[in-house]
This record gives sequence, structure tokens and C-alpha cells, in this order.
Amino acid sequence: MSEKQKKALKAAFPHTVPILTGFLFLGFAYGVYMHSAGLSVLYTFFMASLIFGGSLEILAVSFLLSPFAPLETFFLAVMIQLRHLFYGIAMLDKFPKTGWKRFYLIFGMCDETFSINYSTEIPEDTDPEWFMFFVTLLNQSYWVIGSCIGTLLGNVLPFSTEGIDFVMTALFAVIFMDQFLKEKNHFSSFLGLSVSILSLLIFKEKNFILPAMLGITAILLLVRPKLEKQ
Repeated sequence: MSEKQKKALKAAFPHTVPILTGFLFLGFAYGVYMHSAGLSVLYTFFMASLIFGGSLEILAVSFLLSPFAPLETFFLAVMIQLRHLFYGIAMLDKFPKTGWKRFYLIFGMCDETFSINYSTEIPEDTDPEWFMFFVTLLNQSYWVIGSCIGTLLGNVLPFSTEGIDFVMTALFAVIFMDQFLKEKNHFSSFLGLSVSILSLLIFKEKNFILPAMLGITAILLLVRPKLEKQ
């Protein structure tokens, strides 16, 4: 490793420490969930490495255990991760224009990595491309390591992991409540709830997610100008 790379790694690591604690814990819980679903650590490693999208990875477990539905899986994956489109637009001027690091920075940009790379003032004596690269690599490593440890230790935990999938449901509920309390305008929250409940009643439990996501996205696009004025 060159001196330029060492300096960038040293500058990047302190910014990722809060992510380290969160990703190791959440990754561990995800790994235990994978174990409870009967999936091996190899599944966990490749899903954490190649999908690298927390909520999408959790839903991917049910996709793997459900009847093969490639179109539904594709559209759900796109809609769940659609916010990354706006992350990418925001990073157009920051990411390198060419080179292999550009492709990895695009691939590995999760919410937390975007937040650090977009808002951090990088020291003048530090290469910004290597700084962003190490922020991305460290954050992804934390998630993969935590997930794999959770799956490996699923066999030796001193308590039953039955029902741990409900913990993930509870996690989404807590995230929703946290966002709801921070919002000044609750339109999007109530929209999501109402469209999801309506879709559940019409399309039933196994088929409601995709229509709900399409409905929410379509309505938000229609009312976007009004919401932006507010």
C-alpha cells in the first residue's frame, strides 16, 4: 500500500466508526436470521457482498424461499433501492470520471457511505478518490463480517432463534416511527400506510407488495410539485 493510500485510509477510518458499531450489530442480526431460514454462511457472504442493501437483503430471504418470481423480484428490488438514483445524481461531480474505483464507488454506495462521502470535508493532503474508496470498502466490510459472524454463531447461540424474522419486521416498524416523528409533513407516511392496506385487501398477503410500491410511487410522482412547494 502506497503512502497516499495509507493516508487516505487513516483519514477515512474515524468517519466510519459509528457505522462499524451499527453494521456489526445489524449485520449479526441479519446473519442469525439467515441461519434461522436454513441458509448457509456462503449465502450470507454472497448476498451481503453482492446485494449490499439492508432492507433488500432481508426481503431477498423470502424471495429465495418463495416460488420463483423473477419479474416481481426485479421490480421490488428497483423500487426499494430507487433512492440510490438520487444519490448517484448528487455524486456526479464527486466521483472520478474514469478508472476502476468509479465502478466500485457506484456499486458500494449505501445510505451511510453516501452520507459520509457527500458531506465530509476531505483534508487537502488526502486523495479524495482513495478516501471515498476506503469509506466504501470499510462500511461494506463491516456489514459482511457482521452478517457472516451471525450466521456462523447461529448454531451455538444459547437461545432459540425461532421467530427472529419478526425482529426484522419490528426493525422496519421502528424505522418508520423514527421517520414519522422527524417529518413535518406526514403525507408520505399516511400514503404508504393507506395504499399498502388497500393493496393487501385487494391482492392478498402474497401479492400485495408490488402493487403497493407501484401505487405509492405513482401517487408521489403526481403530487411531487405540490409537495415541493410545501
